[in-house]
Amino acid sequence: MNKTLLLIICDFLLLNLLALTNWEKAMPASPQLKPVKAAPAANAATKDDDIVSVMKLSLQDEQARREQLSQKLQTTETTLQQREQNLTQVSSTLAETQKTAADLSQKYAAASRDATMTKEQLAQLQAEAERQKKLLAELEKQQAEAREKIENLNVSVKVAEQEKQMLRATADSLKVQVEAERQERLKVQETTTQLAQGVGQLAESSTALTKEIRDNRPINVNVLFNDFLANRVQTTFTGTRPGLFGTKTESTATKTVFVTDGHDTFALVHLNDTPFDLIGPAWDWKTLKAEFSSDTYQTDSTALVFLAIDPRVVALPVTAAQVAALGVKPYKTVLEPFKFTDALLISSGGAGYGEVPFKLDPTNPSYVRMDNRLVRRLFGDFSPSRGDLVMSKTGELLGIMVNSDYCALVNNFLPSYTLKTGDDLSTRPTSGPLTDLINRRRALPFRLQ
Repeated sequence: MNKTLLLIICDFLLLNLLALTNWEKAMPASPQLKPVKAAPAANAATKDDDIVSVMKLSLQDEQARREQLSQKLQTTETTLQQREQNLTQVSSTLAETQKTAADLSQKYAAASRDATMTKEQLAQLQAEAERQKKLLAELEKQQAEAREKIENLNVSVKVAEQEKQMLRATADSLKVQVEAERQERLKVQETTTQLAQGVGQLAESSTALTKEIRDNRPINVNVLFNDFLANRVQTTFTGTRPGLFGTKTESTATKTVFVTDGHDTFALVHLNDTPFDLIGPAWDWKTLKAEFSSDTYQTDSTALVFLAIDPRVVALPVTAAQVAALGVKPYKTVLEPFKFTDALLISSGGAGYGEVPFKLDPTNPSYVRMDNRLVRRLFGDFSPSRGDLVMSKTGELLGIMVNSDYCALVNNFLPSYTLKTGDDLSTRPTSGPLTDLINRRRALPFRLQ
């Protein structure tokens, strides 16, 4: 409860108590005195008037106290507002102070880190200074050594200058001797050149003579046959064509050698060693494969070339890589086929061999006639027949037997028809070209057929 209101209530009760109290009865009676009744004067104050007056005074005092209290309350409220404002300002100031303290803490931490880094940099600078100091000392030492070397070099230069002067004098004296020796050397050189030219001419003559002797010296037939056995290659042909009851497969095999004209290399076979023949009807072949094989390697040929020399002579092209992989030596075509009157006849596949005389046929210069009746030193159980290879006595290939009497001279590989191998022959009919080859064979003289 408000203290002011309580005070007012207390005052009010006190006034009521004073007004309602019978003071006459309360006072004790005095025996000596007798009360005198006074006559009421005009306008005399009564007890009620006194009470009212007292209450007015009390109210006036109370009003004055209230005004004082109100002023104090306003003063207190004003003071409180000022205090709240001051508190707000203090809070703001405190927040700013805290923020400033945080900033100062960060700056302090940064300053501490900078101080730490500065210490590390100072330590690095001190270490670098020590290193530079040592390096400077080393450089001073090297400079001192360089000065000493320069002094030694100066002495050496002076000595060299003196030696140079002595050498110059010696060189001047030697120039005369050198010039004299030069003149003598020129004379000797001229003589040597003349001798060298004579020796060169003699060597050229000797080389040409050696080559001529080698080219004109026959090789032992046993050596030639042994060389043939070492260089022959297994050749297999496989083809399919139409038959009476469907597709028919033809397969043949033979052993032959490779022949080269210095530019291209071919395997040489007779037509009878292939699935074809030039007697019966010409077929449209479906597939054809030609394969070379050795003990460790196997490869295919890309085509069959029917030579223009004779339609029965077939050449199969091979590459240098295939020749190297098969490990054989190609034979060269003969340049002078008629240097010797005899030739080495080797049966097809190498069953036997022998020396056989041969003669030219003036009407057919591309063929030579082998004289089978005069076979000499014939080895092996065989009779000369078509497909046999004929070698010259110098180890070159002369040709191939087209029948039992005539040998076609193979001195070139000009084609009359080239048949590509593979599985797509049905798209390239072969009956037409084979018919032309049959007609070419029939057009040959009877003795050559």
